[in-house]
Amino acid sequence: MQMKAISKDEPSKLVKTLTGEMLGCGGWVLSCGANEAGTIFLLFEFERLASVNVYGMLIAAGLELSQSGHIRFTELCQCTRSHPEECGTEIASLELEIQTFTGEVKLDPSSDKDGEREFLAES
Repeated sequence: MQMKAISKDEPSKLVKTLTGEMLGCGGWVLSCGANEAGTIFLLFEFERLASVNVYGMLIAAGLELSQSGHIRFTELCQCTRSHPEECGTEIASLELEIQTFTGEVKLDPSSDKDGEREFLAES
C-alpha cells in the first residue's frame, strides 16, 4: 500500500518513533529516507494480523493520514479480521510518504479547491 500523511513532529524524532513502534508491532523497516524539504519516506512490512496495531500506532504517533489512507487501512483490517486463517500470516507492505512541518501548521483558506486546502508552514 502507498500512503501519504502529514505530521507536525520534527523529522528525526518522528522516524525514531515510527521505526521503534513498527518493530514493537512485529514489523520490519525495509528503508528509510528524507529530503531537504522535510519529507520522510519509509517502507515497512508486517504480518496482516498486526494491521490493527500498525494502524493504531500510526495514529498514536500523530500522523494525519489522507482520507484514502484511512479507507485502505480500514479495508485491510476488516478483510484480515474476516479471514484470519487464510491471510493473517501474509505480509503487508506499506510505503509511507510523510510531509513534516517543523513550524506551526495552518490551513491556507485561499487555496480551497474542491473542498481541499493546502497547508502552510510558518517558520
